[in-house]
Amino acid sequence: MALPERFAATLERLGLTDGTIVLAVSGGPDSLALLELAAVVAPSLGVSPLVAHFDHGIHAGSRTVAAAVQAHAARHHFPFRTEAGRLGPAASETRARVARREWLEHLAAEVAGPVLTGHHRDDQVETVLMRFLEGSGPLGLAGMAEVQGVWVHPLLAEGRADLADFLTERRVVPWNDPANTDDRHLRNWVRSTMLSAIAARLPRFEDNLLAARDAFDENRSAWEDIGSVLPGLDLVIESDGASVAADGLAGYSSAVVRGVLRSIGRRCDLAIGHRELDRMQALIRKGHTGQRVDLNGGAGAALSFGRLRLFRPVAHPECYDVSVPTTPGQMSLDGWQFEMAPSPGPAALERVSYSTWIPAGSTTRIRNWRSGDRIRPLGGRGSRLVVRCMQDIKVSRHLRPSWPVVEIGGQVIWVPGVCRGDAAVPGPGTDAVRIDARPC
Repeated sequence: MALPERFAATLERLGLTDGTIVLAVSGGPDSLALLELAAVVAPSLGVSPLVAHFDHGIHAGSRTVAAAVQAHAARHHFPFRTEAGRLGPAASETRARVARREWLEHLAAEVAGPVLTGHHRDDQVETVLMRFLEGSGPLGLAGMAEVQGVWVHPLLAEGRADLADFLTERRVVPWNDPANTDDRHLRNWVRSTMLSAIAARLPRFEDNLLAARDAFDENRSAWEDIGSVLPGLDLVIESDGASVAADGLAGYSSAVVRGVLRSIGRRCDLAIGHRELDRMQALIRKGHTGQRVDLNGGAGAALSFGRLRLFRPVAHPECYDVSVPTTPGQMSLDGWQFEMAPSPGPAALERVSYSTWIPAGSTTRIRNWRSGDRIRPLGGRGSRLVVRCMQDIKVSRHLRPSWPVVEIGGQVIWVPGVCRGDAAVPGPGTDAVRIDARPC
């Protein structure tokens, strides 16, 4: 079976036979091979490729590379999206990778399609060996999964040489990143020096390594299943991470707890090492609500109302304070989407809801929560600290700084999903504006 046929069969097996697929194309040989393969199979599968290129701005010729990728996309009449990271020559490889990943994930959410990358068999070998050298645990030694969240690696069964031969057949000349030959980077040294030396002594080394990876991958899948079915855990995958019942988790042996936490971390794209596991176990045993520990890369774990929450890195909240438009429309604020439209006042308002109504013509503002904010709850007596209302519905501490509040005349009248105040309530059937809020 030829390479394009194998590629088409992989996409069919993964259920990628319609809709938009985002092709992450750097301009190098592997990602250009992915683009060319998509050009061959897209018409028959019914998928709509979108070529995405992140111009990190680290080297002087990055704009030229971006223009070349755009030309490749145009040759096949594929839509093209790019983002200029402007990271500068001093930026590290890790920073560039994180910025590129975040942009691609946002793009995938926007178009409701997965992100396909050009990672292949040789990359898998290098990844597993590097992780072993760096002391990774069993989940890390499972290497790259074919599918993880929005990320799809459809070429993991293909070799670098086969992809290069395919580009030659297509008469496509790729860009070769000079950083890929710099042995100061561990991956390049493993590729150019270590693997060639091992292969000279053990010709079947790569096959044996991938066979071991398969066993670790089965182990990873098993732990994911176990974490979902163990009694008392109540595992919930959330928008910014995951949570599990702390008491339920504490009832199992240390080995099971560590295995479950590793698997949850992997599902949430969190790097959890031995030290992080030690900290989380201590938190489960001795911690109290509100206490947290730091994980790798700015992530964290916290006890919150009887649950252990693992969350991805939280950026410093954007400080916003904006007027609500008087005309129908939408607006986005620090991870929240708002939609406004004229709507007669309802017979009654709900105290806890992600929708509310305000009198038409009100001078209304939306801003992020501040310590000390107070609200007079609808149907309640007196005012309360907004943070107490947040605690009532179990809003985690790390989410509170970016949570929106709506105020009229300097008075907080609504905290979406938390509490509606008793001020600025429109009468039934009167001219009003409906506001819908949702985290995104």
